[in-house]
Amino acid sequence: MIATGVVLAVLDARHDNDVMTTREVTDVAVSIAESPFVVDALRTPDPTAVLQPVTEHIRADTGMDFIVVMAPDRTRYTHTTPERIGEKFTGNIDRARAGETFTETFTGTLGPSIRAVTPVHDEQGNIVALVSAGVTRAKISTELSSQVPAIFAAALGGLVLASIGSFLLSRRLRRQTHGLAPDELRVMYEHHDAVLHSIHEGLLVFGPSGLHAEVVNDEARRLLDLPPGAIGRGDLPLSMQRMSWGKVRDETHVTNDRILLINQDVVTWSGRQIGTVMTIRDHTELRAVMGELDSVRSFAESLRAQAHESANRLHTVVTMVELGRYQEAVAFATAELQLSQSLIDRLLSTVGSPSLAALLLGKVNQASERGIELTVTDDTALESTAPLSAHETVTLVGNVIDNAIDAASATDDSSAGWVEVTVRHENSTETSDNQTATLQVRVADSGPGMSEEAFEIAAQRGYSTKADHFGLGLALVHRLVDRHGGTIRTERNPESAVTVTIPRKEYT
Repeated sequence: MIATGVVLAVLDARHDNDVMTTREVTDVAVSIAESPFVVDALRTPDPTAVLQPVTEHIRADTGMDFIVVMAPDRTRYTHTTPERIGEKFTGNIDRARAGETFTETFTGTLGPSIRAVTPVHDEQGNIVALVSAGVTRAKISTELSSQVPAIFAAALGGLVLASIGSFLLSRRLRRQTHGLAPDELRVMYEHHDAVLHSIHEGLLVFGPSGLHAEVVNDEARRLLDLPPGAIGRGDLPLSMQRMSWGKVRDETHVTNDRILLINQDVVTWSGRQIGTVMTIRDHTELRAVMGELDSVRSFAESLRAQAHESANRLHTVVTMVELGRYQEAVAFATAELQLSQSLIDRLLSTVGSPSLAALLLGKVNQASERGIELTVTDDTALESTAPLSAHETVTLVGNVIDNAIDAASATDDSSAGWVEVTVRHENSTETSDNQTATLQVRVADSGPGMSEEAFEIAAQRGYSTKADHFGLGLALVHRLVDRHGGTIRTERNPESAVTVTIPRKEYT
């Protein structure tokens, strides 16, 4: 660029010199031609003697290489070289003899030159002589050569500045790219882009401010239902917006239809924070399976405890028989059995979902182990769990009962704790065309209950770092209820209770 600039500058300087020289030779020739002194000198017997000293003086003052005053027939009256006086002028004069002033580049006796030729008029307007003034190309080149050092000096200064700028720019680019070459950056981008679109975990990378995501992969948009385009913290679910911007490990968040496991790390470089990386894994199906597994495990543990208790009772009955206390042995053996079998028979006959019946039986035994009396009311009855699936029913009922058992256990007198569970379909609206029913789950307990404010806060937490149901369970229930258009409310008087209703179209 600098070399091109030097060439253009030289060409421009040459053009400017030509234009300026053309203007100067024209001005000098016209000034002499319009002077009355020339016409008067031409009327003398020896015009050369009068004009030669004057034109040479003007030539020296104006820097012209030659000034020639000639007759209309080309005969020179003056010339820089006196020996040329009287000879014919070489060059074009026809336009001047026609009354026009013009300039041209012509090779004359002094070599190539830029010259102007103009006519001299007398008082009557007749052309009585011609005046030519010119500057040789050699002199113009000499003047141009005097400007070249300044041009090269400016070019050298520009080259130094450009070199410094290139060095600083290269240094800045290397610092920003961590010393990677363009090819290395291209390969890294292609590999990273392929990885981002192929991994099955959601990934968000936030800048230093933490407000805007600089990288969002496809899986993150799917899991969080994010819109296309730029993503900010405000586009994330509410619970994730309230997250710490620091290090986060295995934090569970609940959205409308998913359970997500969040990890977050702070990225630093040379001791300064450059952003945060958030990874998201979908634990929805895993949580559902774990919920069912917990129910089965609880039921199995209850069965194992009952087996152990039954063995103790059997030993007692055998001993009473050996002691001859037959009536007391029969009464002792059948009392608890009748009560348990009665509950099992009632649940299996009135609850159409085997998983829900097993869950309720398991929770009865689980509560009993913790010293809590759990009662399934007599009006608990439903043919199916519709509109909920078996998985959703276990999640809903199991979490509400767990919270009630915990609340009842937290009282000062835990031995007096109780929980009462009702699960049923209730007709709510009847028209001439159809009847609408709702699935109602009501769980009351002897605990202190929760205020509406505390209940709302617990429901909106949406996350839990604990392995059990605390925090996460109530949020799961709320999301499930919202998804099916149901309602959930808490009561404190006359007793602590949580009531969930899920509407469904029963029949037409």
